[in-house]
Amino acid sequence: MATLLRNWSYRYEWMYDGISKIAALGVGGEERFRQLALEGLTIAPNAKILDLCCGGARATRFLVGESRDVVGLDASPRALERARQNVPQAQYVEGFAEQMPFEDNCFDLVHTSVALHEMNSTQLQQILWEVSRVLKPNGIFTFIDFHAPTNPLFWPGLAAFLWLFETETAWQLIDTDLVGLLSAIGFQKSDRTLYAGGSLQVIRARL
Repeated sequence: MATLLRNWSYRYEWMYDGISKIAALGVGGEERFRQLALEGLTIAPNAKILDLCCGGARATRFLVGESRDVVGLDASPRALERARQNVPQAQYVEGFAEQMPFEDNCFDLVHTSVALHEMNSTQLQQILWEVSRVLKPNGIFTFIDFHAPTNPLFWPGLAAFLWLFETETAWQLIDTDLVGLLSAIGFQKSDRTLYAGGSLQVIRARL
């Protein structure tokens, strides 16, 4: 069930931006947070990149600095309108992550930022299969999302954030073995790095 604060945060962009900045303090601020899933990656200027569930293009703006061929996908026309205004260098496509309107094997890199926790378990598996379908052989899927804290001091902050701004799917995600799911789908290598006391995870998987 969505909370009132969650609804407000999506209705009023200034509120969403403020929440994002506060939540990102644990990793050094929002700018670093939006780039965590890209750290250490070598991306060719002609690499074809998909920013999955791109929203208002908060992470897309860093991707266009890496490649001249970036596509943002989102199901919300309103979010895509903001994305086009914020980062006009990318192309944008309206569509669902679990049924992407792209051909097989067309992207070198698929990226997504704190979006998978919005999906129920069926949607999540469909999306991971779709990512494997649209990636080229040896392509990379990289993403950041919530994780059960390994440091107990970070549990109160994460729990409060999830209760106030998220739904039960976020709680389900932190109990999900994402690396195991990716391996079952066919990704050959999946690495996980934890941040902010373990409350955030970056997973990088290669086909």
